[in-house]
Amino acid sequence: MLFQKRFWPGLADGSITLAFRRWKRATVKAGGTLRSPGGLLAIEAVERCALKDITAEDARAAGYASKRELLDALKRREGALHRVRFAPAGADPRDALRRDDALSDEDRAAIDAALDRSDQSADAPWTRAVLGWIAEEPGRRAGDLAPRLGLPLKVFKQRVRRLKTLGLTQSLKVGYRLSPRGRAYLARATTDG
Repeated sequence: MLFQKRFWPGLADGSITLAFRRWKRATVKAGGTLRSPGGLLAIEAVERCALKDITAEDARAAGYASKRELLDALKRREGALHRVRFAPAGADPRDALRRDDALSDEDRAAIDAALDRSDQSADAPWTRAVLGWIAEEPGRRAGDLAPRLGLPLKVFKQRVRRLKTLGLTQSLKVGYRLSPRGRAYLARATTDG
């Protein structure tokens, strides 16, 4: 479940507590958590609803100025309408991980193993090449990098999210850069050979 950038401050300060999505099948469930740009969210409820059930108060809790604005946004999508209620659940654990550049031998081995698994689940190894490209060209558009692997943009972005989950990369307004952890990993991989 993704959020437009304009909603990120409200997710971070807890003023946005609802989201409405049209799905064929819900992608989150009550009791789970969701990483968002505003931090970790605890999913409290996911229920199907009808447009007529949405109130002006619901629209404000979802970060919209009015019910009309929310309804207009929902018209552009297909699928069953779902109401998702959530609450802030702390900082995204990837934030601290990205800043942690003091890699132990165990950390290095765990990252190596995770990258190897990602390489093995793909048609060809890609993880270290992509880390190298991001290191050499921070801020390069994903649309410029994806063709280097011969991948559709969507698949490339999904792969880079795996690197982000390991704390190795950070998304920029345009493109990516290595995190302090990613720089430390790459430096150590280069020196350890």
